[in-house]
Amino acid sequence: MKTTALLAEDEPAQRESLASLLHEHWPELQLVAESEDGLAALEALHAKKPQVVFLDIRMPGLSGIEIARTAAEAGAHVVFVTAYDEYAVAAFDAGAADYLLKPVTPERLQQTIARVQKRLAQPAGHDLSHLLAALDAGMKARQSQSNLKWVTASLGDTVKMFPIDDVLFFQAQDKYVRVVTAHDEAVIRTPLKELTRQLDAETFWQIHRSLLVRASVIERVQKDALGHYHARLRGHDELLPVSASFQSRFRSM
Repeated sequence: MKTTALLAEDEPAQRESLASLLHEHWPELQLVAESEDGLAALEALHAKKPQVVFLDIRMPGLSGIEIARTAAEAGAHVVFVTAYDEYAVAAFDAGAADYLLKPVTPERLQQTIARVQKRLAQPAGHDLSHLLAALDAGMKARQSQSNLKWVTASLGDTVKMFPIDDVLFFQAQDKYVRVVTAHDEAVIRTPLKELTRQLDAETFWQIHRSLLVRASVIERVQKDALGHYHARLRGHDELLPVSASFQSRFRSM
């Protein structure tokens, strides 16, 4: 019986490369899902229940750290894929998970495969809490050094500067992203995926595949007659959709 696995990596070239290496060096492994963002990875985790998950630490929507918490609770074995060795190596030395540094080499992958296969023969249920806390702290420290401070947006024939502290939400629409403040709005060409990398995840929450919302202005989340959830913001009349995958953010508050 084949071992099942989920691969979550937002860069297509790196996702394809790792999938190819896994096929070559672990032919008995069955990739039941390949995801390009955290939301899709979480959905695949619940639907496919893989035994092993390969997770990019930084992904749009939900980070690999957030996905790993759910995966560990389900008894899956976690392998992180990261470019940030300066804090990853120390954290993993004492952890129950393994990691692969980008770019992934065949030699390092073979070591990881051997470790995961050994763990698969043992009872699941490793406590990853200390490891995930260390990774989370490292990622937040890195984010604090590179967070976006201003947004340059188009407003008709005018280019306008929006301080990030004034922005209520970003909403992807076709090829553009709406930037909405309490009194104004405009559009930018920067993809929501790229904004997710630059914004503080504690300040801006992804509540839908197309929406990043400032958490502090969310007044309430309500269900309509069809059972769909929407967020209402303070000082803004527009109701914003909340997808099922992100409703847990509010149930735990």
